[in-house]
Amino acid sequence: MSAGTRIDRAGLWGAVASFVLWGLMPLYWHLLKAVPSLQIVLHRIVWSALLVALWLVITQGGGWWRKVKARPRAAALLAVTSVLITFNWGLYIWAVNAGHVIEGSLGYYINPLVNVVLGVLVLRERLNVAQWVAVGLAAAGVLWLTFALGQVPWIALGLALSFAVYGLLRKILAVDAVIGLGVEGAYLFLPALAALVWFEVTGQGHFLSGWGLGIDLLLIFGGALTALPLIGFAFAVRRVPYTIVGMLQYISPTLQLLLGVLVLGEAFPRERMLGFALIWLGLVVFAVDGWRQSRRRVAPAATPLEQ
Repeated sequence: MSAGTRIDRAGLWGAVASFVLWGLMPLYWHLLKAVPSLQIVLHRIVWSALLVALWLVITQGGGWWRKVKARPRAAALLAVTSVLITFNWGLYIWAVNAGHVIEGSLGYYINPLVNVVLGVLVLRERLNVAQWVAVGLAAAGVLWLTFALGQVPWIALGLALSFAVYGLLRKILAVDAVIGLGVEGAYLFLPALAALVWFEVTGQGHFLSGWGLGIDLLLIFGGALTALPLIGFAFAVRRVPYTIVGMLQYISPTLQLLLGVLVLGEAFPRERMLGFALIWLGLVVFAVDGWRQSRRRVAPAATPLEQ
């Protein structure tokens, strides 16, 4: 990093806080283990949609919705991204409560490299030698895990692919992160609310009636845990060089991995460790290459990076 590059401290702490919250979320969803995963996701949708809508109304009035309505293509694609993010949330929550936190963390380690592959296939971007090496190492790690464990790590791949495609569509749309989440929530709110009512009417849900006040509050606050890190992230990326944000994103899967092994007691045998090591090595190659390229882009006058 050039000596002249200044980093906004508030933005930096916003990014760190967001990634730490995302990394500690397995503990939160584990506290809700008594609730079926689908109902956790539905509550997450309902409460986060209400919170984000309230935030947008307070900060932008009704103008945020008009901005999206003026772009019909964006509104249509946000319907697709709402489905993708719901799938991602549902798979992750199920994985946590089914004892697959480690494999879930693997998905978010792989995700940046899947983004690179999609950039090549969809956006026709070109990779340099280091990036191809990074992708190759990650692919070798996935193949090794498949061989060593006797099955494809479908949870990790499902999480990585769904979030990568989600990110690709959001990149193409170029819609503000919080506004995009607000529109996605608007699409999902009524179906999710209707499903929750159906569960309650049929006796399969116990919100405000059987799970207890503690569980009810956790389900409600899960909406805040969905929205707050994203708002913090949106705040950070406008103030911190994106290369640094890219490095910080590995806080989340690292915390998830440590929680899975040290707190939730999941097995981490040598066979799995070798596969992770190959993927980590690929990420190191990828991160170092990104850092070197960012240094080359810094002007001789040490102009601050603007992403």
